[in-house]
Amino acid sequence: MRPVTRELTARPVTTPGSAAEHGEGPVWDARAGLLRWVDMLRGDVLSLDPASIGTDGLVEPDRRHVSDVTAALRPRATGGWVVATERGFAVTDADDDWTLRPIAAAFEDRTIRMNEGGCDRAGGFLCGSMAYAKTPGDGTLYRLDPDGTVEVVLRDLTISNGFSLDPGGTTAYFIDTPTARIDIFDVGTDGRTLTGRRPFVTIEAGVGWPDGLAVDAAGGVWVALFGGSAVRGYAPDGTLTTVIHVDTPNVTACAFVGDDLGTLCITTSQENLDVRTEPLAGTLFAVRPGATGMLPLPFLG
Repeated sequence: MRPVTRELTARPVTTPGSAAEHGEGPVWDARAGLLRWVDMLRGDVLSLDPASIGTDGLVEPDRRHVSDVTAALRPRATGGWVVATERGFAVTDADDDWTLRPIAAAFEDRTIRMNEGGCDRAGGFLCGSMAYAKTPGDGTLYRLDPDGTVEVVLRDLTISNGFSLDPGGTTAYFIDTPTARIDIFDVGTDGRTLTGRRPFVTIEAGVGWPDGLAVDAAGGVWVALFGGSAVRGYAPDGTLTTVIHVDTPNVTACAFVGDDLGTLCITTSQENLDVRTEPLAGTLFAVRPGATGMLPLPFLG
């Protein structure tokens, strides 16, 4: 492994009392100037003004119950949100109205749920599934087209995670967590077709499992390590450049937020942890890593 050039430490920014059971899916809401993320298995959307991150004390985010499971969300170009629910997709029609309008079912199997997603440059919303029991091969990556149809993109996954694009939109990054890899695809000229899957980075044993990821404006890739108490930053060529230490093991995802898109916010989970010994589990963390993010691609439906 090539030498690490920097080590940083993220600090907690939300109160332990407001911690998420399973925090996931952070996304910057540029229209409202808010960070949004989900407490997935409680079905809640949490919101926070990143200006409050600059204060010394911990803050309590706004929390809205949305659905039984709220897996991932992205802004709609017309206003409102597209949301992956337990087994399908729904939308809201205004940015801060969390009344869901279901638009498509992806599957019926109640042993499986949606997990993580993001949009492509053709305006589709890709979201992957996983079995509650984490059964190998039971996960699928779906694409919700702007017209409301659902198609299968990848089958035989286990824990679908971390979909994002490079700044040019020609490369897609994707994680199936138990493979311990970040994989890349070539994106077709249509902005939606994915081909040529191959490894970008393999995470070595003993440092955690790759979960959610973010790509910065220079093409750097930032990946959360579940069970690893860290986020890692990689250069576009796969060189490890940064390790961000997080003071709780289950680090789930990250996103660049703020008016300058220069703050990396990091979600965490309480899954299989005792909060008496891990009091910061489920807390939101933040760090300024010296990189600038990109606005999230919107859903065009």
